[in-house]
Amino acid sequence: MMISPEHERTVHMIPLESAHDLTSEQVATSIGRHKRDHREPSMADRKDDLSKPGQQPPLRKALPPFEGLRAFDAIARLGGVRKAAKWLDRDHAVLSRHLRALEEWVGITLVERAPTGLVLTDAGKDYHRSISMALDMVAHATLDVLNQGIHHQLLIWSTPGFAQQWLSRRIASLERANQGVEIELKPSVSAPDFLSHEATADIRYWASYEDLDELPPHLRSQVIAQSPIIPVASPEYLENAPEIHSPQDLLNHQLLHENTTETWKIWLESVGVDCGAGLKGPRLWQGNLTSDASRHGRGIALTNPLLAEKHLTRGDLVWIGKDNPAFPPRRGDYVLIARHDRWNEPSLRKFRQWLTNTIAKDTPEFKPVR
Repeated sequence: MMISPEHERTVHMIPLESAHDLTSEQVATSIGRHKRDHREPSMADRKDDLSKPGQQPPLRKALPPFEGLRAFDAIARLGGVRKAAKWLDRDHAVLSRHLRALEEWVGITLVERAPTGLVLTDAGKDYHRSISMALDMVAHATLDVLNQGIHHQLLIWSTPGFAQQWLSRRIASLERANQGVEIELKPSVSAPDFLSHEATADIRYWASYEDLDELPPHLRSQVIAQSPIIPVASPEYLENAPEIHSPQDLLNHQLLHENTTETWKIWLESVGVDCGAGLKGPRLWQGNLTSDASRHGRGIALTNPLLAEKHLTRGDLVWIGKDNPAFPPRRGDYVLIARHDRWNEPSLRKFRQWLTNTIAKDTPEFKPVR
């Protein structure tokens, strides 16, 4: 029988030359001694371990009833008992009792009434600042445990344009590359809450000329495609509109906005145009809608060639300023974002590899420059 090295230290061998000199009682005594030397720790042993720093559970007085903490946290975050009661699906009178019980436990007033409603006292603000972080950690750790079985799912969030114009048309290919994995695609203008496991991966479009916040440390990203941000319009619109020789001329045209005018404002300022008092034009909330409106002669939209490639090729849309030095290129990146601790999970790793390979094969002109 082979004995692995890690087990060699725990096997007490009796020399063969002396084994036949031992009585059965002596052998039993030797084995019993070995068992006692390697027994499981007793309760008494564990009590001794608790004397070590950091091993003891918190004192009972230091941990108020959880319902009180939960009620106080919800009231502090939502700004009132009734809002907190609705969020927790509890009667507001019950939450008020939990709050009073917590205040009696800690011996200080945490919340007081004001003309505008309930407000936290200074002590309440300090207390909530600490316990809210702890409750968030408990919630996120619990969600991690609850979602340990979701590795057979691929929950993809994406900008609506990329989801509709590129990704959804290749779902069959993605399913073949991830057999046995349940795939869900959600177009969304907002990013998911990764800590709550809303998504496995998120695909966003970042303009290179915008000031972007850094990703939090629990997330990481990968550029999957690069495509410039360009102004487009239909041939019919341009035939009947003032000529465009520079970005400044765009101010004389109907600009199509998404949910705000900021996208156009930031793009124009990046190419040296002063937008003055502001920009006019209809707000259509999504890039899909602005592109569609521009194809139907409603005005000029901002898009990128990866999404508009078909319409640019067919001539439904015209790339305004293409090959014109007055229109400097403004790059945008499609970025895949995911949790750092899930980055190399099989389904996510296969999805990242599939994206890289498919973009290089189907649309090589948008492959990221390394």
